[in-house]
Amino acid sequence: MEKQLFDKTAVELFTRKIEEQLSARPKAAELFRNCFKDTLDRTLNRLDNGGVFVVTGDIPAMWLRDSSAQLRPYIRLAKQDVQVSLLIEGVIKQQIKYILHDPYANAFNETENGNGHQDDQTDMSPMVWERKYEIDSLCYPIQLAYLYWKQTDNKNLFDHAFLKALYSIIEVWITEQDHENRSAYRFERFHCPDSDTLSRNGKGTETRPIGMTWSGFRPSDDACKYGYLIPSNMFASVVLGYIAEIAEDIYNNTALKTKANVLKAEIEQGIKKYGIYEHPVYGKMYAYETDGLGNYNLMDDANVPSLLSMPFLGYCKADDEIYQNTRAFLLSEQNPYYYVGKAASGIGSPHTPQHYIWHIALAIQGLTAVSLEEKDRILNLLEKTDGDTGLMHEGFHADDPTEFTRSWFSWANAMYCEFVIDFCENSLKKGEKVEL
Repeated sequence: MEKQLFDKTAVELFTRKIEEQLSARPKAAELFRNCFKDTLDRTLNRLDNGGVFVVTGDIPAMWLRDSSAQLRPYIRLAKQDVQVSLLIEGVIKQQIKYILHDPYANAFNETENGNGHQDDQTDMSPMVWERKYEIDSLCYPIQLAYLYWKQTDNKNLFDHAFLKALYSIIEVWITEQDHENRSAYRFERFHCPDSDTLSRNGKGTETRPIGMTWSGFRPSDDACKYGYLIPSNMFASVVLGYIAEIAEDIYNNTALKTKANVLKAEIEQGIKKYGIYEHPVYGKMYAYETDGLGNYNLMDDANVPSLLSMPFLGYCKADDEIYQNTRAFLLSEQNPYYYVGKAASGIGSPHTPQHYIWHIALAIQGLTAVSLEEKDRILNLLEKTDGDTGLMHEGFHADDPTEFTRSWFSWANAMYCEFVIDFCENSLKKGEKVEL
C-alpha cells in the first residue's frame, strides 16, 4: 500500500488534541496515535481511476463494510482538510464501482486479478474476492457517504453512478424479502466449516416472507442460522432513511424516495412483529435472527451491525427500554458468546475460538454505554488488552490478552478510535474539554 497519500497536518493536529485530552492516560493516548494513523499509513492505495482501494489489514482485499468503518473516524476532518475530503470521496467512489459490479459480493480485489475464493459455487468474477451476501455490505457505503455529506455539505460524490447504486441496493433488498421464491443468489464452499457455506444447495435455511430482507451471511462472514438477521435489518432501516433524504434533497427524485420509505416501513413492521422475543428473565428483547417460521436465535456477535450497536448505528436511543433489556441479556452469560475471564469480560464471536473477546465489541459497549463509569471502565479494558502490541486485534483470550487473532485488523483499530473520540468529546468533564 502507498504510504503517503497526502500531507497529514490536519490529522497530526487532531491527534495531538486527543493526546492532550488523554494526558492522564498515556497508554490510551499512545494506542490512539497508533490506531488513528494505521488506516492512513498502511491500508490505502490511490488508483488511476480516482478511486481509493483499502485493504482490511492482513488480508489483501477490500471489504465494503471494513473500508467504510476504517474511514469513518476521519470524516470530522474532511470539512477542514480538502485532501482528507478527496480521500474519503475516493473510497466511496471505489465502493460504488464495486456495488455496481456485483451487489451480492462482500469483498473485492484491487483489479480483475482473480484472487480470493474463485472456487466457490456462486456467480463469481475476477474482481470479486468473496461473494458472501451480507445486508451490511450495502449499508456501510451509504452510511459513509451520508455522514460525509452531512459533515461537509459536499455533494460531489452524488453522481449518476451513485444514484444507480441506490436503485440496485433497493432492488436487491426487495428481491431478498422473498428469498425462497424470488432470489437467484446461491453460495456453496466445499471442504470448509459449516459456517462458511449455505445449506440446501447454497440457498440457506428456509424462510418465509415477513417484511424483513434476507441475508446469507453475518457481518462476521459466517453463515446465518436463520435468514432474517435482525441487527442488519435495523441497519438497513436506518440507511433507507438516508436514501430517502438523499433522493429528495440531492436528486429531487420522488419515486426513489417513495420506494425507500415503503421498504423501510415494511422492514420496520417485520422487526416489530417478528424480531422481538419475550424472555422470561429480561422481558421484551430483540432476537439476533429469526426465519418467520417460529424459530429464534438469541445471541449477539461482536461484528457490527450487532444488537449491541443499535444506538451507535442510529436505530434507537441508548436508553430505549427494549434495547436496555436486550443489552442486559447480551452482556450476560445468557448470551452464548459473552465471555468472562481473568483479564476481561465481553462479547466474542463464533468466528473465533471460545473465550476470545473482540476489541470491536468492547468499543461498541463503550460507545453505547449510558454511564460515564462504564465508558471509563471500557477504556481501561482496552488499554490493558492490546497484548503489548500497541494496536487492537480481532479477538483475544479472556484470561490472557497476549493470545489473540489477527495481529493487523484495521477495523478494530478504527473502532478504538471511534470510542476514544467519543470519550473525549462527551465523557470528560466540561472543564477538561477542548474543541475537537
